[in-house]
Amino acid sequence: MGLFSKKKTKNVLDVEAVQEKLLRSDEEKVFYFSAVRSLLVFVKQFPLHLKEMDTEGFSKHIDSLMEELAGEKKVPQKESLYDKSKKKILDFIQRYKQYLEDREKEFKEIIGLLTTAMADIGADNQEYHEKIQEKTDRIEKLTDLDDIKIIKNSIKQEVSEIRTAVNEKQKKDTQQISLLSEKVSVLEEALKKAESKSLRDGLTGIYNRMAFDRKIKQMIDNQAVGNGAFSLLMIDIDDFKKINDQYGHPVGDRVILAVVRKFLSVFRTDDFSARYGGEEFAVILAATPLKTAMKKAKEVCKSLASTRYAVSSTGGQEIKVTVSIGVAQSAKGDTEGTVISRADKALYKAKNTGKNRMVSEKEI
Repeated sequence: MGLFSKKKTKNVLDVEAVQEKLLRSDEEKVFYFSAVRSLLVFVKQFPLHLKEMDTEGFSKHIDSLMEELAGEKKVPQKESLYDKSKKKILDFIQRYKQYLEDREKEFKEIIGLLTTAMADIGADNQEYHEKIQEKTDRIEKLTDLDDIKIIKNSIKQEVSEIRTAVNEKQKKDTQQISLLSEKVSVLEEALKKAESKSLRDGLTGIYNRMAFDRKIKQMIDNQAVGNGAFSLLMIDIDDFKKINDQYGHPVGDRVILAVVRKFLSVFRTDDFSARYGGEEFAVILAATPLKTAMKKAKEVCKSLASTRYAVSSTGGQEIKVTVSIGVAQSAKGDTEGTVISRADKALYKAKNTGKNRMVSEKEI
């Protein structure tokens, strides 16, 4: 019996050791995947956004690789996928390096041409100024001759005109430089406005779907390199089709504007709000835990439900507008798709369990 007892103890100890190794292995797996994900994010963010290099396509390839590595495929499949991706990444790096070298040569040539041109202009101006100054000096010396008063007066007039011409040229050069600087500033401002306009929703003025896609990708990348989690709210106006059908699209547009104004009054000014599509909206709350996001969502629901909106600007009939909200918090290993999916599922449950309510991912 004693022998069997010792053997049993030894087996128990072996099992515990195996369990400890498995636990350590799981922890290492999580760490290594997190490290690889962070490195891939750095690789994705490193190149400049250049259309001719298709950096957007390169970024999408990295995103796809991260999703595949995080998936449930077997190790040999992941190895094969990584080998193929590795070749594409190396090819992009080589092309990008060559592109930068080519651009560097072009910039050097441009700088050389500009330097030469500026030197020529400077030399021309200097020569012009020196010649004019030389003439004025010589003419002024002639004015010392008192016995040629008529010539003296004429020469003084010429000197004055020459000096005026020099001053006017210098002033004109300064004005031209100033004008060019102003034009550059105007163009820069116009480009900024055009970019901003392309990312805004025409009706509400908040960000549009394209801006949201960029923002949430940025938030996921930031989280992958240790910048903390965020919460996502998906908001949908309840029975919006009925409102449009019964009162018309102009009233529908006014309802959308009213809802946007209401939830903007609840969220912080630096929270990211976007029109996701139609009567659906998305709000990203940076550095916000799920519990706080849920509280904000409930506040939006309650505030809207307690307000009545006039159908006409002249008063009369009023309508009640409510929203359903799904809330999710980003987690380690998330992609844009996974966190949006959880918030969408929570929204779907809110819509199908009475509407005018908030549901968190914890309830699905």
